[in-house]
Amino acid sequence: QVHLLESGGGLVQVGGSLRLSCAVSGRIWSIYRVGWFRQAPGKEREFVARINWSLGNTFYGDSVKGRTAISINTASDTVELLMNSLKPEDAGAYYCAASPKYSEEYDTWGQGTQVTVSS
Repeated sequence: QVHLLESGGGLVQVGGSLRLSCAVSGRIWSIYRVGWFRQAPGKEREFVARINWSLGNTFYGDSVKGRTAISINTASDTVELLMNSLKPEDAGAYYCAASPKYSEEYDTWGQGTQVTVSS
């Protein structure tokens, strides 16, 4: 079983930067991808970014592309999400999720961390 724990949310100003962490533990060898998703109140969950656990390949959602970076800190088994130039629409609950090899379906989710963007 894989366990995910997000951290790093909070209040950020418009135009500021955000760094979120997802601590990964458990059966790490079974992971194919780790992704970040977000959900604002009253809206559907939105894909933010993902990274291939073994190869490091990354992919980004259109709304964050060019101002977001996802990476793996192999020393701590943590997936980090760095987002710059924050906009009000970046606010919401951010979740990390893991998919098992070699599935595109995310079957393990963290509890989420809240991000508020103030103007």
